[in-house]
Amino acid sequence: MPDPDLFLERRLFARYADPGDPVDAEVLIRRYLPLARSLAARFRSSSEPFDDLLQVAVLGLLKAIRRFDPHRGIMFSSYATPTIMGELRRHFRDTTWLIHVPRDLKVLGLRVDRSASELALETGRRPTAEALARRLDCDRRTVLEGRLVMRAHNPVSLEVPRSDAESDSLGDTIGTDDAGFGRALERGTVEAMLRRATPREREILRLRFEEDLTQREIGRRVGLSQMHVSRILQDVLARLRRTAPAECRPGALAAGGRRSTAPRR
Repeated sequence: MPDPDLFLERRLFARYADPGDPVDAEVLIRRYLPLARSLAARFRSSSEPFDDLLQVAVLGLLKAIRRFDPHRGIMFSSYATPTIMGELRRHFRDTTWLIHVPRDLKVLGLRVDRSASELALETGRRPTAEALARRLDCDRRTVLEGRLVMRAHNPVSLEVPRSDAESDSLGDTIGTDDAGFGRALERGTVEAMLRRATPREREILRLRFEEDLTQREIGRRVGLSQMHVSRILQDVLARLRRTAPAECRPGALAAGGRRSTAPRR
């Protein structure tokens, strides 16, 4: 005896394929909506809202309706299930990642995650990396990489408190800004600028900013008067400021010592 469901299914699709028949895709969507809903429900444990998953599943159902050939002798549900599941997996692969990940790594992460769920159902416990490697016919390192990639799917915010009893966030545990990088950049800028000064000017600047000597003490060291040392300092500092990169002018010369250039006698 012929299957009445199969007979009705073929009749509906035959009418859908006939341009003169009033049966449209909406009739078929309503008939097979429970199938799309049940497939979308398989992903309820994810962070995606179920309404979004159902919408993706219905899109896959519509694609299956448009492509189905009732004369192939198979039930529509057998044809539509892989089409809908493919649409759902593509949605997770391409649109639900909060961090940009290359496509090949997305595929790897989803394969590892899917295999882990299957093994967990079969064995009743969380599978090890070695067990997953055997299932996927790959090495342990590839499995660990796939697990690491899946963490990018729903990363934890750095603003999350470390615990209910602590006010510090996760971001407070990963270090702070290192001012040393900025000082190193400034020092490199100053050293490049000092190459434009004469040896005597560089020596006077070194005595002033590194050894913190007064102008009179510098004069005794280099055999000049205090007034001559003052003029040299003013001239060389003004010249270096004019030639300094624009982004370094406000504080570049302070790299050698953040002190005033006012005369000290």
